[in-house]
Amino acid sequence: MKISALLSADRIVDLKSPDRDGALRELCAAMATSKNIGDAKAFQKAILDREAILSTGIGLGLAMPHAKVASVKDFTLAIGRSKSGIEWESLDGAPVHIAVMIGANDKQASEYTKVLAAIVTRMKDESVRKRLMAAPRPDDAMKVLTE
Repeated sequence: MKISALLSADRIVDLKSPDRDGALRELCAAMATSKNIGDAKAFQKAILDREAILSTGIGLGLAMPHAKVASVKDFTLAIGRSKSGIEWESLDGAPVHIAVMIGANDKQASEYTKVLAAIVTRMKDESVRKRLMAAPRPDDAMKVLTE
C-alpha cells in the first residue's frame, strides 16, 4: 500500500503548536478536510483518548497517532512537520519532528495493520524523513512520498 494514495498535499501541515495535544488538534483539523472523515469531533476525541492511554511516539523523531472510528469512511492520512520538535513521550525520549496521523473505519482491522506497516517501513528510512522535513512546500513533500 502506498502512503501517497491515502494522503493529499492539503493534509501535510507545518505544526505551529509547541505541545503534543495542540499538534494533535492541528492534525485533526487537517484530517477534517477529507471527505472520508464523517464526524470530525468524534475523530478528534478518539485520537486524544488514544494518546492519553499510550504515547504514539515510536522513536526516530516520529509519531503515529491513529484511531479507528465508525464515522471514518476509509483510510485517511495527515502529516505534520515540526522543525523544532515536540515533546511526545516517545519510546526513545526524543522529540517528534514528523507525525503521521491515521484515520480508519472501525471495520478495517485487517487492512489497518498493513497500512501501519507500510507507513513504518517508509518512514524509518532516514533519508525519507530528512527529505520530508526539508521539502519547502506540501507538494514537494508529496513528491518525497511518491518516489
